[in-house]
Amino acid sequence: MSPAPDMSAQEMPTVVLVHGAFAGSSSWNGVIANLKRQGYPVIAVANPLRGVQKDAAYVRALLDSLPGPVVMAAHSYGGLVMTEAAAGASNVKALVYVASVSPDVGESVIGLLTKYPGSQLATSINMVPIPSDDGGTTMDQYILQDKFPEVFAADVDRGTAEIMAATQRPASASAQEEGVTKAAWKTIPSWTLITTQDLGIPPDLQRFLADRAGSTTVEIAASHAVAVSQPGPVADLIDTAARATARSMQMSKSRRG
Repeated sequence: MSPAPDMSAQEMPTVVLVHGAFAGSSSWNGVIANLKRQGYPVIAVANPLRGVQKDAAYVRALLDSLPGPVVMAAHSYGGLVMTEAAAGASNVKALVYVASVSPDVGESVIGLLTKYPGSQLATSINMVPIPSDDGGTTMDQYILQDKFPEVFAADVDRGTAEIMAATQRPASASAQEEGVTKAAWKTIPSWTLITTQDLGIPPDLQRFLADRAGSTTVEIAASHAVAVSQPGPVADLIDTAARATARSMQMSKSRRG
């Protein structure tokens, strides 16, 4: 990819990347390298994975601190967090869903995964009890390490997939059960990268959600871990969203001028 010729350095949006469950910010490393080569400022936020509302508040605080336009991209469960956090954020100009979900108000991960067959996550989870904030006990969820490569990262080389399995970030049970209270895609243009070999979020579910959101879609033969296995196409779609955002902003300025 070459530097974006239709955007000045001042016009280039900051790209904010939101990882999902069972992953961390480093899962975006290949995508970040591609975007940085084009000159984009990039922040891969450390999604807490403690629950949709807590996580969204954390991400929204970051968004509110950023000057200038923002393009957000989210993977997997991160799509719920982005959908909630970006609602009403005037600096967020585009949303990019990557092997992800774009929920409507009240929808949760668990609820969405029942809409279409194909996800193998439910039979691959190890539940680990942890202390909760109220002094009781809640559950953290991990993918069983022996199932992680097949279910999450089938097109990633085995050695890397095993490292990803060992270093995965667990999501709390509430992260999977809580619904969103706002839907940013209703007011912010969106793009969706659909992964046709996904055993985490079924491709048919991704297609349904993208169509409902009026999202511009691209399909790619990839596993759920597409940002690791094929970072180039992920970065390409983010770049496409950023360029469209820049053109829209330029047209708005021309009309006002």
